[in-house]
Amino acid sequence: MRRTTLWYGSLVVAEKNMRIYYLKAPVLIFGIILPFFLCLAFVMGRDISLSSFVPGVVGMTLFFTSSSVGPLVTPWERNARTYERLLSTPLSLSAILLGDVISGFIYGLAISFLPVVLGVTIFGCGLDNVSLLLGGIVVGAFSFAALGVLLSAPHTGAPSHIMMLSALIRFPIVFLSGVFVPLEKMGQTGRMIALFSPLTYVVDIMREAFHGGSYYPLGMDFLLVVAYFFGLFYVALHLHRRGLTKSF
Repeated sequence: MRRTTLWYGSLVVAEKNMRIYYLKAPVLIFGIILPFFLCLAFVMGRDISLSSFVPGVVGMTLFFTSSSVGPLVTPWERNARTYERLLSTPLSLSAILLGDVISGFIYGLAISFLPVVLGVTIFGCGLDNVSLLLGGIVVGAFSFAALGVLLSAPHTGAPSHIMMLSALIRFPIVFLSGVFVPLEKMGQTGRMIALFSPLTYVVDIMREAFHGGSYYPLGMDFLLVVAYFFGLFYVALHLHRRGLTKSF
């Protein structure tokens, strides 16, 4: 019964977030527009095979979109003085944060299929394993959405502060995760740093799904992405709880 209440409450929170925040300017800018122009700037004027670039674009799009909703929700509601009202409901903090994760997951899931469709239909990128692609997108979206919720933990009344913090953290991750430069072409130091990024393993899954070129074993990729989800969500829950003790 308690588990059913948790999931129902989380879905209610997710539905609220979808209605209110999906079309907010910070989500559109940091989740869609920025990664688009980042890809455009990297590709223009370079002799790059677009079909080989598609797996990285899919992973990066999933990363930015899934992690863009979470950093906006809590600071926005604190600023609007509606966060306290949400906390006064029978919902637990776990249910509220899980709802934020689900809303980020759905947003990333929906948007990430756009580069997949464009890559296959326009750029002629082969797709060898649809099931692997879907599995990678699902686990990646959950993991990145949990990262977004973690980034919203600092207590501030200005949503812009959190969005800039999230951009400051997410941009280095993109450049160190094999999105633009494949892992096999990175130096040893770069590959060591990439080990600590969940995006590294999602992009690796995407490469295997599109043209069979994963750098790590697929079992390791999936296991680490799932582990990142639980780890990030646990830390986010802890930091949000600690923030509540400072607020009240």
